[in-house]
Amino acid sequence: MKDSSINSSDLKALVLAGGRGKRLKDKTNETNKCMLKFGGIHLIEYSLENAVKLQVKEIVIVVGYLAEQIINAFGKNYCGITIKYVIQWYQKGLVDAIKCSQNTIGKSDFILLLGDEFFFKPDLENMIKVYNKSKTLAICGMINVDDISQITQTYSILFDKEKKQIMRLIEKPKSPQNNFMGTGNIIFKNAIFNYIEMTPINQIRNEKELPDLIQCAIDDGELVMYHILTSKYVNVNTLEDITVIENTIFE
Repeated sequence: MKDSSINSSDLKALVLAGGRGKRLKDKTNETNKCMLKFGGIHLIEYSLENAVKLQVKEIVIVVGYLAEQIINAFGKNYCGITIKYVIQWYQKGLVDAIKCSQNTIGKSDFILLLGDEFFFKPDLENMIKVYNKSKTLAICGMINVDDISQITQTYSILFDKEKKQIMRLIEKPKSPQNNFMGTGNIIFKNAIFNYIEMTPINQIRNEKELPDLIQCAIDDGELVMYHILTSKYVNVNTLEDITVIENTIFE
């Protein structure tokens, strides 16, 4: 029986799985990186399982590189939840992938999940509860890391601890100011789509970055909060990340 206090039945899950993962070299020459197997199941299935646990009303998967592998593997539903697919024809980053999904997401709020992220026992249920009790536009899942060099590969978060309010997000900071690392697990109100057009293009990567999208909302006066998800997390981008999962997560 569903826990009504979680109240995630109105949320859709948006799973981004369109990237190739060039830094994984020959491992992704013929395989979408989200389809690599760890612990006997595909990497993307960890995100799909989290969507199932939250009992979202629909799963939307954005596909691109070798899209047919994901579509053929999972079809039209996963554990009884309808799956819809959106094709990102050009690989222009996460914000573009979110934009591609807008018509399929419709007017729903949604939880963003990255198909190449692995969380060990993420505290998503309490994240949902905080979201339901607040008037926040978004809640960003974050991790407290020992090695701050990890943060240089994702984004850092500057926040008001008492209010659990995010003040600033910095994409791939050269010198992180704390031990808190942002992740791709984020709950968004539908209004986040309003900020995509005003998000600047990163001049180095030539694409719009997720932290910049959220920062646009913050600068416009929107409340954005954070929630600490777990102590173990891997975003699979390099061969070293694969080693971390194989030697640490499943030890």
